[in-house]
Amino acid sequence: MGGTQNSVFSWHRRMFFFTFTCALASLPAFTNGRTMKYQTFEEDAPGTVIGNLAKDMSVSLALGGKANFRMMKQFNSSFIRLREYDGQLTIGERIDREKICKHSLQCLIAFDVVSFSKEQFKLIHVEVEVKDINDNSPEFSRRESTLEISENTAVGTRIPLDVAVDEDVGTNYIQNYQISVNSHFTIDVLSRADGVKYAELVLMKELDRETQASYALELTAADGGNPSRSGTTRINVKVKDYNDNSPVFDRNNFSVDLPEDSPVGTLLLDLNAVDPDEGLNGEVVYGFGNQVASEIRQLFKVDRKSGRLTLESPIDYESKKTYEFDVQASDLGPNPSPTICKIIIQVQDVNDNAPEISITPMTSITAGIAYITEAAAKDSFVALISTADRDSGVNGQVHCTLYGHDHFKLQQAYEDSYMIVTTSPLDREKIPEYNLTVVAEDLGSPPFRTITQYTIRLSDENDNAPIFSKPVYEVAVVENNAPGAYITTVVARDLDLAHNGKVTYKLADSYIMGSPVSTFVSLDPATGSLYALRSFNYEVIKQLDLRVQASDGGSPQLHSTATINLKIVDQNDNPPSITQPVLNNGSAEVLLPKDAPSGYVITQISARDADEGANSELSYKITSGEVSLFSINKASGEIYLNRELNYDVDESLRVTVTVSDNGRPALTSTATIHFTIIAGAPPSDRTIFRHSGDGESTEWDLSIVIIVVLAGSCTLLLLAIILIATTCNKRKTVKRGHDFDLDKDGMTTLEGGKNNSDQLIPIHSDNVFDVHPYSNKPSFAGSLQAGSDTCSNSEDGTETTCTYEPDNKSHSGKLEGYSTLPGYGKETLRPITIWKGNSFTTISARDPQFSGKDSGKGDSDFNDSDSDISGDGLKKDQGNAQNGLWACTSECKILGHSDRCWSPSATRANSNSAHGQHLSSFAKTASLPRDTMRRDNYYQAQIPKTTGLQSVYEKVLHREYDYMLVTPPRPARAQEINDITIPVYAPTTTRCPTNEV
Repeated sequence: MGGTQNSVFSWHRRMFFFTFTCALASLPAFTNGRTMKYQTFEEDAPGTVIGNLAKDMSVSLALGGKANFRMMKQFNSSFIRLREYDGQLTIGERIDREKICKHSLQCLIAFDVVSFSKEQFKLIHVEVEVKDINDNSPEFSRRESTLEISENTAVGTRIPLDVAVDEDVGTNYIQNYQISVNSHFTIDVLSRADGVKYAELVLMKELDRETQASYALELTAADGGNPSRSGTTRINVKVKDYNDNSPVFDRNNFSVDLPEDSPVGTLLLDLNAVDPDEGLNGEVVYGFGNQVASEIRQLFKVDRKSGRLTLESPIDYESKKTYEFDVQASDLGPNPSPTICKIIIQVQDVNDNAPEISITPMTSITAGIAYITEAAAKDSFVALISTADRDSGVNGQVHCTLYGHDHFKLQQAYEDSYMIVTTSPLDREKIPEYNLTVVAEDLGSPPFRTITQYTIRLSDENDNAPIFSKPVYEVAVVENNAPGAYITTVVARDLDLAHNGKVTYKLADSYIMGSPVSTFVSLDPATGSLYALRSFNYEVIKQLDLRVQASDGGSPQLHSTATINLKIVDQNDNPPSITQPVLNNGSAEVLLPKDAPSGYVITQISARDADEGANSELSYKITSGEVSLFSINKASGEIYLNRELNYDVDESLRVTVTVSDNGRPALTSTATIHFTIIAGAPPSDRTIFRHSGDGESTEWDLSIVIIVVLAGSCTLLLLAIILIATTCNKRKTVKRGHDFDLDKDGMTTLEGGKNNSDQLIPIHSDNVFDVHPYSNKPSFAGSLQAGSDTCSNSEDGTETTCTYEPDNKSHSGKLEGYSTLPGYGKETLRPITIWKGNSFTTISARDPQFSGKDSGKGDSDFNDSDSDISGDGLKKDQGNAQNGLWACTSECKILGHSDRCWSPSATRANSNSAHGQHLSSFAKTASLPRDTMRRDNYYQAQIPKTTGLQSVYEKVLHREYDYMLVTPPRPARAQEINDITIPVYAPTTTRCPTNEV
């Protein structure tokens, strides 16, 4: 029984959980503590001292009232109070043991205290046992009860009585029952399985209803306290008339093991009682005994007729482990005498409760978040995790695991308590917050698991000094600036938070030219902006070297420095100052010998400029006076004669010299030089200036040089582009000329008629093609003006083939028709005149360069994707493939302009169709160009296929044809055909010998 009570209140202890404060986390080491046990009595007055941790543990206390102990917060923290200075424990408020521990023999208030010092801290587990006092008297549930007993009840029969209740425990609990003095009854005090004591009424003497029909008894329950407390109840016993038989149970008591997860309606026992009487006297009914508490009646049910005992409501092992009650059986006859059967229900634990995890910070800004300083050392204590499982045995054993980051780990503190400790130094600037996962799993089967998310947030420490954006700032300011002018801003960043990251700036103490730096510039401490306090003069000071210090707001402060090199930029604010000759009121007098030769250096003007660089580069110039007589060197300032003097002695000559610097704008100074002519010759050691041209040295301006270089580079680039374009154009022209030569060679070969050696062209018979000549038309015949024609008749005499050969072989641009003529075997092939661009061009019918493809890249005519005679075209429409024909010009082939290639398509010869019905069409590209003033109709003529395309057609068809487009002859325009060559195929066997080519 004691072990059960310990397990119940151990669960309360494990439910206490907490975290540490930032101060605790900064301690370098952790030491597993000890358990301190104290006792106190319930109902003690608040303020009663329980114990002193410092004394009991011999802890050395820190001086200055600094806290040495810290108690973790929990749900009953108001009962016990801790003085943080010395660890004194006192009662916070009155404790009622019966409220917090009920019937447990041992009542513990458990909590944890952290004791920390300079070097280490300890975790102390404190257990305060609350002792019971006898402040409760035994009480019966009913002040008066009635019992009915048959007069034939056997001596020794036991009848259960009401149980008294006492909230106290131990010796203060009920120790004895007593009954008032009588002649027939006594009591027997027993203990149930749960430790509760109860009394049974025992019959000591036979009853006789006729002698005494009732008895009044008083039952008293007394505890063992000092002084003792008691409670009483009145029992009225009524003796009933004789009933010869009572029901009898198979057994007088039963014990049942019931798993706590059993469903409602579970059958516990099937009770059976037998009565040997007949009729109503032998009919048995069942029910709970009169003394059974209402709690039992709500959990269990007894069927009145069958005696089946079933579960009425769910039970919980963690609430109560044992139930003990009586079930009685009685008959329905008059004056029944019930029989009692004792039932003990033992509740069996099952793993039906998941572990509980609780993590509550001791001090926290936000609920559910633990705070730890980033300065915490390795193995610093972060939080205490308490786990609890209401199950018992292995079902209540919990294993805890921590996931989330390897900077933290779990360390077991007590039985079901774990500490989160650090495993390595922390850095808030890298990881400001950790999200951890705590998993608690019991050892039941199947196991239950609980997962809790927990956040640990790092508090900032002043561990980062401000960092400037760059260590050295190079800044320039133009001289003569206005006082208070803005110069620059320095920026330093501090990765810390709040006041630890707030940066302030100040100038390091230094002196410039004997004066504090603060008299030259000022620095805004909040923004780091630098301002000038005075107007700077480049000629006085050229650079200021400043040191700026950035400090944060932490304690102690951290600092960093940066250097500002403030350069003063020169302005052209000083005009040239003439030093030689010495001027008096802006003028000077110089003696000039009368016999001085031309080029004689009279004097030299010297000047200086306080500025530097271009602002100090000086040039000299004579602006007025005897300009024709005197000249001055622009660079050196030497004044010399341009010619010999023809003035008298003592005459005075005047010139005005201007000295200019090279600033923008330029500053000038002037001097008037008076030359007084004196008699005599100049000294022999004086310099004679040899000048050329106008006597002034020529200087090249740098900007002019750059412009000249850029202009020359652009000119060279333009010439290179022109040269490349010209070369490409010449190559194109040579290529075209080469193609034209090939055409001429082909024509010569065709006209030779005997040199055709193309092995791909088979020898055909004379009439293999149907030829429709136009020579039999008078209008066409009458239009021939010159040349000769060759005519031949076919074997059947129905057709005549004529070839017209003009004397003039020139090609006219007014050609209205064109033809492509084949040559087979040794037969002659003639050139073809076609339209190219805006003029007619003659090409060779057997030129292998001309392809039926449109890509112009050397691909095969056959299977070209765009060709009308490609393999794909044949697959789609073989009939159309016979009629499709590409004739691409050499220009199109060379340039690759496939869209300019034209393709006349014609219909294969049909002897049954008229020739006038076949109209020309052009595939792929634009139609053949026509003269807008001449709307001629073109007709198709069927003639043998050209040699140049024969190889393509031989792969597709066994019989090939060429096509010729000619215009109907017009007498009115016949004179224009003089310059046209229309070669026509004529079989050798029928040609006239006089016209043989």
